[in-house]
Amino acid sequence: MALGIGLASVDARAAAFDVADTTWEGCSELFGLAVNELGDGRVKAVAVLDWNEVTPNDGVLVLHPLQSMDPEETAAFMKAGGRLAIVDDYGRGEETLRRFHIERTVLPSRPVAALRNNPQLAIAEPVLTGDKGQLTGPHPVVANVQQFVTNHATGLRHPNLSPVLEVRAVGEPPTIVAVAGQVGKGRLFALSDPSGLINQMLRYPGNRSFAVGLAHYLVDEDGGERHGGRLFIVANRFSEEGSFGGKSTLRKDIEGQLRSIGDALAEARQNGLPSWAHWVLALLAVVGVAAWVARAAGRPYKSPHPRFARPVPLVAQGGVAGRFALLSAPSSPPGLLLLELKSALVEALSHKLGAPLDPSADAVISAAERAGGLDERGRSALKDVLAVMQKAEASVVAGRPVRVPRAALRNAAAVVRDVLARAGAITPEPLGHGGANQEKTSDRPAGTSPTSNPSRTPSPPAPAEESAT
Repeated sequence: MALGIGLASVDARAAAFDVADTTWEGCSELFGLAVNELGDGRVKAVAVLDWNEVTPNDGVLVLHPLQSMDPEETAAFMKAGGRLAIVDDYGRGEETLRRFHIERTVLPSRPVAALRNNPQLAIAEPVLTGDKGQLTGPHPVVANVQQFVTNHATGLRHPNLSPVLEVRAVGEPPTIVAVAGQVGKGRLFALSDPSGLINQMLRYPGNRSFAVGLAHYLVDEDGGERHGGRLFIVANRFSEEGSFGGKSTLRKDIEGQLRSIGDALAEARQNGLPSWAHWVLALLAVVGVAAWVARAAGRPYKSPHPRFARPVPLVAQGGVAGRFALLSAPSSPPGLLLLELKSALVEALSHKLGAPLDPSADAVISAAERAGGLDERGRSALKDVLAVMQKAEASVVAGRPVRVPRAALRNAAAVVRDVLARAGAITPEPLGHGGANQEKTSDRPAGTSPTSNPSRTPSPPAPAEESAT
């Protein structure tokens, strides 16, 4: 309902130059003058210009158009004998005039005559000289006009069309504000000041005489035989339909629709969207938000448990045995064993030195040297093992564990055991010739050699067990 009320109020409000507007900026008096001069049946103010109804004897008066006119229809109309008047300064009439090589200019800053000495209200006078400087009579439109008071007008320039009104200036050449010329059998008339024909400006005699002369010029011969045609008046935003002479094509219909879309986009860029468009966009936004809220509110979801209420993972419930099972599981990456060895090394050195230890390689080597004397060979071995541990740690953190050979694990376990034994963190165990792979002598029966019974050769202790001890 609110949308309908808003649209109704917009449609009911008359715009400037509207023939139905009786305020100071409307053109109701211009319409009344045309009716008094031509008769009630010969003047039609329309919002839709139907070219099917227009004949070569008719005239079309366009006041301040807000969209471009159909170029084919206007050209065909004038070539057949019709007369078209474009009265515009800052609207879209320039696009129609440009097709006939008429350009806009600015008025002089110091006109010879102006109402109340205001340059924006410069006074224009009929042009009485031709192109060769010879004295000629005034144009039929301004035959009874001595002065025409402009109102914030612009100028016009064309090399061949006949000048009708001009504004003389001090120290500058005169500026033309009205031109007329022949197009085929018809006529084109252009005035660059629609404000000169509003109700307030028609109180000046010259402006009223100009309006009367223009009405006769558009439907009558130049001071001779009367056509008896009709005068169609359109203002501001209007639409066009049909085709002059009744000939219409699919291509023309498509071009008309594209031109309407282009005019709407151009107006939106210049003046913003109309009020009804704001209402439509707001309504779409409300519907979109309501649909999103309804969808989100109706979607079932599972509430996550807080951390303190979550069950303890099985890995964390097994203690040392559970951790050993995790590290020895076939699915666990071997790099975890290196991380476990490094963790045990850092923890033991920290306990031995009585201070927290940075797990970086340099800090661990420095702590190992302080806790127990390391020779150059031991220092180099520890440095190599820490480098392998860092690489394995980076791969595990990145989620792409690398393959660690079993020999590397055994070497790392032996180096860590040696460092901790030198530091006094663990009790050293005597090793035979085979190093970590050799069985302890005390465990062999007397009189047997290490290789006498291969089936009893024990496995080396797992690094995980040693690090966990």
